Amino acid sequence: MPILSTLGLGSLKSFGSSSAGSTEAFLNYLIIAGGGSGGGHGGSGGGAGGYRNSMPSETTGGGGSAESTLPITIGSAITVTVGGGGANPGGDAFGQAGTDSSINSSDFPIITSTGGGRGDHYPSSGAGGTGGSGGGNSPGATPNSTGGARVTNPIQGNLGGVLVGGTAGGGGGAGQIGNTNGPAAGGDGLASSITGTPVTRAGGGGGQNPSLAGPGGSGGGGNGTGVPAQDGQAGTENKGGGGGGTHNNNAGGGKGGGGVVILRSTVQAASTTGSPVETTQSGEFIYVFNGSGSITY
Repeated sequence: MPILSTLGLGSLKSFGSSSAGSTEAFLNYLIIAGGGSGGGHGGSGGGAGGYRNSMPSETTGGGGSAESTLPITIGSAITVTVGGGGANPGGDAFGQAGTDSSINSSDFPIITSTGGGRGDHYPSSGAGGTGGSGGGNSPGATPNSTGGARVTNPIQGNLGGVLVGGTAGGGGGAGQIGNTNGPAAGGDGLASSITGTPVTRAGGGGGQNPSLAGPGGSGGGGNGTGVPAQDGQAGTENKGGGGGGTHNNNAGGGKGGGGVVILRSTVQAASTTGSPVETTQSGEFIYVFNGSGSITY
């Protein structure tokens, strides 16, 4: 029912979503996967976790329109999986991809956000890893080659940044390609008001830079570093930010930030697992999952 993607949940009350004894309700979601970690030794930034959003008038990662609001049956359970960030690889090594976040129920096909792409390291000649947003390229990459790829079915983020001189590329963010804000800069994330207040999430990690830190993208991207024996900065937990790359082989790229799943409905949950944080906004119930669990309306 495509028309639902253009309506606020409050507009759907006439469908019986909040009345006593109703059998159907409606759900909006923001699903962010774990970010990729930065690479070690000439390391590029990790890509942000995939960003899928159904809130009306907002966007999903990579510039797509909001996805469709979901119909749900009262009494059906929804399984919530929150992906972790890629681990600090330690030393002269590739970063690691983040893990996927998803929601799954008998009422709808599984909806998955893909983990962020890993950061690259020198002397690798390839691009950063593919993910929700792609990791950046390292100084070993072919000049002017494309940064790490983003998944496309559906698009959830942006490409990683390319090599510029001796500076590794920044990881892609939900709102920008890596390097948009300058060499080694992580791509910025996107803001959503699903909780009632705009919060920016899913920024890409900054790449290593011999002369200065490559800044992480807004929304939790970790900074890269050019300081010997210093790890790249970790991406922010529960924002899906990519980790920053590091300068030499005596340190590791920053860990990727874990993801988050946020669900919003006119109906209060009957039960939950995983200890989500419950709040209300404009008569709607919001559940923030910082770890995996389940919810039954």
